[in-house]
Amino acid sequence: MDLHRLFHPESVAVVGASPHIGGGKLPYYQVLQMAGYKGRLYPVNPKYDSIAGAKVYASLDDLPEPVDLAIASVPYEKALETVEAAARRGVKFIHFFTSGFSEVGNHDLERAMVEAARRGGTRIVGPNCIGIHCQASAITCDVPRAPLSGVGDVAFLGQSGGMTHNFMRMATARYMELNKVVSYGNQIDLGVDDYLEYLAGDETVKVIACYIEDIKRGRRFAEVLGRAVSKKPVIVLKGGVTEQGAKAAYSHTGAMAARHELWTALMHQRRAIEAETFEHLMDLAMVAVARRRPEGPRLGFLGAGGGTSVLFTDLSSRAGLALPQLHTATQRRIASRISSVNTSTANPVDLGFYGFDFTIMAHTIEAMASDPSIDVIVPYFSLDFITSFQKDQIETGPHAIVQAASSIDKPVVPILSQFTENSIDIEEVRIRMTAIFRKAGLAVYRTPQDAVAAIQGYLTWRRGLSPAGETLHRDAVPLREEREAAKA
Repeated sequence: MDLHRLFHPESVAVVGASPHIGGGKLPYYQVLQMAGYKGRLYPVNPKYDSIAGAKVYASLDDLPEPVDLAIASVPYEKALETVEAAARRGVKFIHFFTSGFSEVGNHDLERAMVEAARRGGTRIVGPNCIGIHCQASAITCDVPRAPLSGVGDVAFLGQSGGMTHNFMRMATARYMELNKVVSYGNQIDLGVDDYLEYLAGDETVKVIACYIEDIKRGRRFAEVLGRAVSKKPVIVLKGGVTEQGAKAAYSHTGAMAARHELWTALMHQRRAIEAETFEHLMDLAMVAVARRRPEGPRLGFLGAGGGTSVLFTDLSSRAGLALPQLHTATQRRIASRISSVNTSTANPVDLGFYGFDFTIMAHTIEAMASDPSIDVIVPYFSLDFITSFQKDQIETGPHAIVQAASSIDKPVVPILSQFTENSIDIEEVRIRMTAIFRKAGLAVYRTPQDAVAAIQGYLTWRRGLSPAGETLHRDAVPLREEREAAKA
């Protein structure tokens, strides 16, 4: 299905546009202006003659042209006549922000809307959703702080408007550049399978993250999902996996949630990455668009403190990842910059107090990268100790790590650990270091378990792409070595 004009409309009408911002609805007309939309924009509302000097049209019937996209913020009682007008005027797509449909039992109205739309070839987004965001065309469903600029590589499909806003805000905070976003709500016409199919063929999108409560066309969704996963990572967080959650989903979007075990089986069969929480969804998306991504399950861990190293090893082992012994030459190279007191050059590498020195950490990262038994390097930074003992390196130190990461061909996945939760100074350092690492294309995590879960999830997808379809496990041959063997 061609959804190009949905994401790149040359003309947009906002039905229910108002000069007054507020009243429980998104001011789409003003939002599109703030975002820098360059196409033809028409406000529609019979209550007004003009908005900020722009002519207001009484109805879609009165527009000077059949627009590509109409955004409707009207009461549900006006929904059917709005769709009928869109169909008469040849509107290609109409998005309904409005609620009050199947989520409250109003199924007949939804069916009538679809029938009316079909008569004119109009397709419906929603209802009960916040709609479309496209970075390239400056169409958005969020209030922008400035005109949209730059096109990222992350796409998101969200059945919930609130979850969609949350994803967009957190992605921005994590320096993940957005490409396209769809909040699709009740999906009475266009469904998650339609958007997924379009994004799978979009070469500007590297990863697709999804929050799904239900699917309308199960067989088609499964087929589209399989094709999408063969091209790029698809990460799915399922809402309504418990009996109580399913009831909440029904009252939210009228969704009839599938049984959890059936859903999990579908995700496994189609090789999609199943997220456990919203934060896990974000973590997986971040590693999927990192400048260098994991290609094998063998981790090299370095930091200060033996206990943390032990716990990281346990977490990795339970996730099917390994911390192999470093080669003797690698250990000698690491040892050349540290003393032998309270340190260990085995993997995990315990640098003792040297683990608070960014230059020593950078040297160790470069040494581990030269070891053929390591696929991913995970440096652990204690923000509590760095802010206490290495304040002089807070500005320069992270750049030394970035320089080391840029000079090697293996992914570096930093962990920024923080245990003092009520210190503004430490939080400011975390934000600063995160910005430096993320702008350099590194996936950054706050805890070892977050890093391990993200690496494991991404590698499961990578492993699923191999012809043998082998399951990732601790002793699995990494994809890097498989490629080298194939070349030989």
